[in-house]
Amino acid sequence: MFIQTMFSIGLILVIIGFTVVFAAVLFMAFKAAKAKGKVKGGGVVVIGPFPIIFGTDKESVKIILVLSIVFIVLLVVFMLISAQMFR
Repeated sequence: MFIQTMFSIGLILVIIGFTVVFAAVLFMAFKAAKAKGKVKGGGVVVIGPFPIIFGTDKESVKIILVLSIVFIVLLVVFMLISAQMFR
């Protein structure tokens, strides 16, 4: 029963992730189609608990830094919860 619940939660999170990425790509495409100006962006590569952050300007890097810290904290919380459940 517990394994099925964890599988369902994982599957739901993967589906939500794909949906968010798809919506972000659509949003960026529509925004870029009607706007003219500078292109700003950035990204993060997470290797274990360590994020590698890159970007084209300071504002993008700050936003991605905050988001990656939130992601790492959530990752650690989920890992601690799952470790206690399997004891």
